[in-house]
Order: sequence, then structure tokens, then C-alpha cells
Amino acid sequence: MSYRPAAGEERSLPAQRVSAAALFECVPWRTFRWYFGQRHYSGTWWSSTMCDHVIYESRLELSRLLLADFDPCVRQMIAQPFMVTATVDGQPRRHILDYLWATIDGPVVVDVVRAERLNHPGVALLCQWTRDVVESLAWGYQVLSEPPPTRLESVRFLAGYRRNWLIHPEILEEMRSRTTDLVGMSIADAEREFAYPSSLVRPALMHLLWCHELEVDLDRPLRPSRILEAPR
Repeated sequence: MSYRPAAGEERSLPAQRVSAAALFECVPWRTFRWYFGQRHYSGTWWSSTMCDHVIYESRLELSRLLLADFDPCVRQMIAQPFMVTATVDGQPRRHILDYLWATIDGPVVVDVVRAERLNHPGVALLCQWTRDVVESLAWGYQVLSEPPPTRLESVRFLAGYRRNWLIHPEILEEMRSRTTDLVGMSIADAEREFAYPSSLVRPALMHLLWCHELEVDLDRPLRPSRILEAPR
């Protein structure tokens, strides 16, 4: 396993000797590049989980990064965390992983692959030997493809309210003191419970949904009629 403790540095060790803690302190193994005619859109996402920017190399990676940022089980994330090399069927192989997440259940390594490519023999082999290496460390391994479109759009909308310093603090404090009363109300009715301009109330309510202090069914289109639920 090869990783970069800092820009310009490189360290290569047997996988069993690399700690997840060390990887979460490293810089990305590679950064994205822009060039004429490229097929993927690269960029950076400001993560509320990390309070910092995290890179992505495609729109599909961005969608999975967004959902991970929303997931309360994900406590830390790093992109392009390391390169793993192995001998598979007598042939040398190497692979740079897309993400490493620290979750409440332990480290999870993530590859993001389009669904149409999952049955390609080369992709299937790559994912299988990568899984073998990662799971030998007692870490989790996930291969993620396109997320459900409705949930993605709902979470993307809530992500616009993820920055807490942009939310009116007094309204947010009052709303937090009354979350129990808001459970069972529609989003529209909950907004009318507060004697402030709706342009200030709605961001505070959406921020609570982003933070999972209130819940709503995000597998259905997010509308004012949706019912607020207690956090799970």
C-alpha cells in the first residue's frame, strides 16, 4: 500500500502495517487534471463533515461524495487515499481507490463505478482482488454506482443549507428548542410556526433536516407537504 503523508512525500508498506489513522492524515495520492476533451468533470466539494474541501474526479463521484457528506454514520472522508499493488494470477496489478471513509462501524474503502461497467470482466476482477486486500485488513469495501435519482436530488437541495454560519442563529436556536413540537407537521405548517420572514425560517428548517435533527422521507420528492419525523 502506497500513500502520501504530505505533498511530495511517498510511503509504501505492506498493507497490514498501514493504519487507517495514518491514511486519514495523508494527502490525495493524485489530484484531478483538466484537459481539452476530457470525459469527466472534476472539482472540489466543501464537506460539512470535514469542514474542508474534498476532491472528486467525476459527476458520479460527486453524487456519492454528497450522499456520504449527508450520512451521519460517516465521520471523516478522504479522496484518492492510497494506491494498492498486488500480484493477481501471476500478474502485477495496481489500483488507486476513490475514497476512504471513517464510519461508526470502522474504515470503509469505496470505489465508484458506473453500473453499466460492473459486469465488465476487467472491472469485476479489479473489484474482487481489491475487496480481498481491503477485507483482509478487517475494513469494509463498497462498490457504489448511480444513486436513486429522487434521493440524490432531495439531498442535493438540502446541501444548499449545510453551512451553519449562513443560518440565522436566533431562529435556529428557537427551532431546535421546539423540534419535538414540529414532528408530525408538514414542512409548510412548521415554517408558519415561527414569527420570522419565511426567507429566514426555511433555511433554518432545511439545515435541521441536513443535520438529521429532524427527518423527512427523502425517497419521495421534497415538497412543502412532506411530514417531518423524529430523528432515527
